[in-house]
Amino acid sequence: MAPPEPAAPVTGLRWPAEWEPHDATWLAWPHKEASWPGKFERVPPVFVEMVRALVPGERVEILVRDGAMESAVAARLAEARLAGADVRLHRIATDDAWIRDHGPTFVVDEAARELVAVDWDYNAWGGKYPPWESDARVARAIAEIVGCSSRQPRLILEGGSIEGDGEGTLLTTESCLLNRNRNPALDRAAIEQHLRAALGVSTILWLGDGIAGDDTDGHVDDLTRFVAPGRVVTVLEDDPRDVNYNTLRANRERLVALRDARGRQLDVIPLPMPAPVLEVQDRLPASYANFYIGNEAVLVPVFGCSADREAMGILGELFPGRRVTGIPARDLVWGLGACHCLTQQQPRVPAL
Repeated sequence: MAPPEPAAPVTGLRWPAEWEPHDATWLAWPHKEASWPGKFERVPPVFVEMVRALVPGERVEILVRDGAMESAVAARLAEARLAGADVRLHRIATDDAWIRDHGPTFVVDEAARELVAVDWDYNAWGGKYPPWESDARVARAIAEIVGCSSRQPRLILEGGSIEGDGEGTLLTTESCLLNRNRNPALDRAAIEQHLRAALGVSTILWLGDGIAGDDTDGHVDDLTRFVAPGRVVTVLEDDPRDVNYNTLRANRERLVALRDARGRQLDVIPLPMPAPVLEVQDRLPASYANFYIGNEAVLVPVFGCSADREAMGILGELFPGRRVTGIPARDLVWGLGACHCLTQQQPRVPAL
């Protein structure tokens, strides 16, 4: 079978940065107990706290599987005194809660002043976790709710594997996007061509491997995040004996040598790693880089260790106009993800 051809680029297409104004944040309410075996009951209360942190600044749109879940979630939010908040529930079937990866990536057609939902192909991180058919339909369903058009690049990709600065720069990893379990017929050049056409980016920067325990094959949102044009935070491990030590330093060495779409050398700010989070002797992918930037709040995963305060302090200095809110993530990361993996922003389109 011939590899898919990239869609024709759209003139004026732009992928807004996460810190730019949102109309809403999207969540998919958790229901798959197998994702958090033995700890599932601890996860919905954390979702309530994410909603609580976000609603002062933006609408929160929540996917629920069916009517019974809608009633249960509405009751839980009412109990948390969030019933009157700017929250809407939508009956859309999902296989799991990781909407960053299976939901749409929103871009803006600036010439038409219109939102466009990029609907990537989805195979649950290289076919690891069937079934995924419901998740693969989520992006188009959300586009219908929003009332915007959708584009299908015919590229298997998860939203957590790409990071953008809003000015044409995209950051990703070789270990994920070049993995043969996603797009085996495409080489690096072809994947870059698809990304440029779908997102309107011009410069694609590549890191190497992801952190230990990351079942996504190395999503960039556990490694390095843009916090402003020309500026990134990247996680570093201080203990030379730690399995992540060399990997994270190698990625930092790449970053300091890179230039963004405007030709700037990146300002690279170190972010600590939490103490290792272990479960049944397995290393879980705990990382402070998995934060989410809302309109008025930054949701930072915290793990009950001494580095929590340092990470929140660094991000607080970088986002002085936003509340930095620690979200308990030791139970979340048992599902192999955290705040950023569970959220997806809907950018605000500038008025005519």
